[in-house]
Amino acid sequence: MNRRDFLVNSSLLVSAGLVARAQSAAPAPASAPAAVAPKAPPAPTVTEFRPLRRGVGLFTARGGTIGYLANKDVLAAVDTQFADTAALFLAGLPGRGDRMLDVVVNTHHHGDHTGGNAVLKPSTKTIVAHANVPKLQFAAAEKANTLAKQVYADTTFPEVWRRELGDEIVTAQYHGVAHTSGDVIVTFEKANVVHMGDLYFNRMYPVVDRSAGASFRHWITVLEEAAKTYPADAIYIFGHGSTKFGVTGKRDDLFVLRDYISALLAHVEKQIAAGEPKEKIVALDNFPGFPDFHLPLPNRLGGNLGAAYDELTEKKA
Repeated sequence: MNRRDFLVNSSLLVSAGLVARAQSAAPAPASAPAAVAPKAPPAPTVTEFRPLRRGVGLFTARGGTIGYLANKDVLAAVDTQFADTAALFLAGLPGRGDRMLDVVVNTHHHGDHTGGNAVLKPSTKTIVAHANVPKLQFAAAEKANTLAKQVYADTTFPEVWRRELGDEIVTAQYHGVAHTSGDVIVTFEKANVVHMGDLYFNRMYPVVDRSAGASFRHWITVLEEAAKTYPADAIYIFGHGSTKFGVTGKRDDLFVLRDYISALLAHVEKQIAAGEPKEKIVALDNFPGFPDFHLPLPNRLGGNLGAAYDELTEKKA
């Protein structure tokens, strides 16, 4: 190899090395973005039709428990849950076929008890509620911007509504302010089944809607009056219940919620007398003496304590 060829070959080798080092030092090409896993579809709503006696039963899905009467002569319902679950109720109501419901009773105005009114209305002769319910429903819907979705009771009453429906007698009675100012208790008299609506939360911190005229103090009176008015051997349907205790019970269960509300008011009254501020009172996480009522999410105890505080400190006109 002559000197010229040696220099040419050496230059080529050096250039190749520089290129190789440059390539090895260059950043790796960006990898393609990881594929986003599709969202899992929501779990299907679990529903149950549970017969109780003499054609009376209950339906659970989402929202307040629906009571129903279904026999060869009559179809009736107590509450309507939400639009989607009302459709499931209507489709599965035992023995319905294409028959109209004779009556739907709303126990009060909250959306998880009246949200299905629009679904049931075309298949229902009349919707019944306490006289305060339509205006409370309107006010709540106006605040939530859901006025277009509302269907209101077309039959209202101030104290008692009672009808013979086939071989059953259905009664709805107002006992005064409690959970709201429009709650009624519905009785299927011959079946001896009592639907409490949201006047009873079974071993759960209840909802108390002060904006709708609720009163913890009078709720105690209503529960005591109900225990005196309705039979001890009735089956009681509750608006809501914990997983452990469910949505049915006995008359003596009414005293459990009464005792909780009484203890709650006594506790808050004691804290107020001791000079504790509201923000400290409502910070309690678990109310002593009622361990079955506690649910981490949603924990409504703070709301209960705050409502009790407001009720006990409100100025009378």
